[in-house]
Amino acid sequence: MEPRPFHVRLAHPDELAALGNLVAEAYAALPGMPGPEEQPGYYAMVRDAAARVRNPAIRVLAAVTPGGELLGSADFIEDMAHYGSGGTASTRVSAAGIRLLAVAPSARGQGIGKALTRHCIEQARRLGRSALVLHTTRAMETAWRMYEQLGFRRTPDLDFRQGNLEVFGFELPLGQGSGSPGRAV
Repeated sequence: MEPRPFHVRLAHPDELAALGNLVAEAYAALPGMPGPEEQPGYYAMVRDAAARVRNPAIRVLAAVTPGGELLGSADFIEDMAHYGSGGTASTRVSAAGIRLLAVAPSARGQGIGKALTRHCIEQARRLGRSALVLHTTRAMETAWRMYEQLGFRRTPDLDFRQGNLEVFGFELPLGQGSGSPGRAV
């Protein structure tokens, strides 16, 4: 498939339901990822992008074609106290976070996930954060490789379990902020 031009921006209010569905459907389709019937609360949160944007620390991003087609989404979290995962992520007081990154199946392999991640990296730098934190699973192997290529490193103290699913923490030091990279001092 020919790559389509796109740009990353804040999601518009009328796009939030579609973006929530895009993320939920992408995650549910991953082999080895628990489905909505196994984790209904998680998938309800994923689908409810409108509720997430009501939190002033969360920005839902959209990768969009010039014609308005939604190709991908990610949440950028400015304040780790609002990150909302298990593990120790909320203790990274000088860090920012990425959650719920997904690309529509028809748009995979076109650099959309990388563009969304880079947008979050630049936003964290603009905010003066010391690090960018995220989580992924073995089911998300393409994203896992991309994060490592972008310089994220495995950070086992961020790991946690979501039901039977192992969730692995990653951190990208940005060299800003106070204290050691991403850790409370």
